[in-house]
Amino acid sequence: MSVLPDSLPGWIVVAVLLFWFVGAYNRLVRLRAAVLQAYATLDAALRKQLDFVQANITAALPQQKDASSHSSAVAPLQAATTQLATLLDATRLHPLDPGGMAALATALQVLITAWQRQHPDAVTVFEADGTLSRPAPLLPDGAGAASGTPEPMAWPEPSAAAEIARSQFNLAVGQYNAAIVQFPALLVAWMVRLRPAAPLL
Repeated sequence: MSVLPDSLPGWIVVAVLLFWFVGAYNRLVRLRAAVLQAYATLDAALRKQLDFVQANITAALPQQKDASSHSSAVAPLQAATTQLATLLDATRLHPLDPGGMAALATALQVLITAWQRQHPDAVTVFEADGTLSRPAPLLPDGAGAASGTPEPMAWPEPSAAAEIARSQFNLAVGQYNAAIVQFPALLVAWMVRLRPAAPLL
């Protein structure tokens, strides 16, 4: 028994449904691509922060008379740098994975906290639009991650690029997540297995 319509109105309905499906799918794909593009920019900005911290650690070595005490002082910061670099490599392969993004957020908070403890007077906070925000308070371990709020971060490198990139990534994630749960687009998302992404908080 044929399931194809045998009348002009039936074919019109099929054409409309197909047109709608293709349009909805293309919109979701564009939003997903925007998230991936925004993450690429964020990844580059976080890499610059890592390079800045690592260069600071390396530059401080010759200035220390007691190498053992210096190693003990910078060990938490060096460990946080290594951990974040590892998670950035992993997240780059699957930037839409919420679990990976949560782990990256935790590692980033650990790095920032370690930097603040090592250099309490060398932190800079920018708003999402890149304007200078305020002097950054020393945060306890995991305070930013635990709050779950997209507060500006106290970046080691005095550049607004990372905060701007984080804001743009979070905005792209929000638009994508909102689109895939809207009816009837959620049917398309379910059919092609599009899953929600996670912001970097």
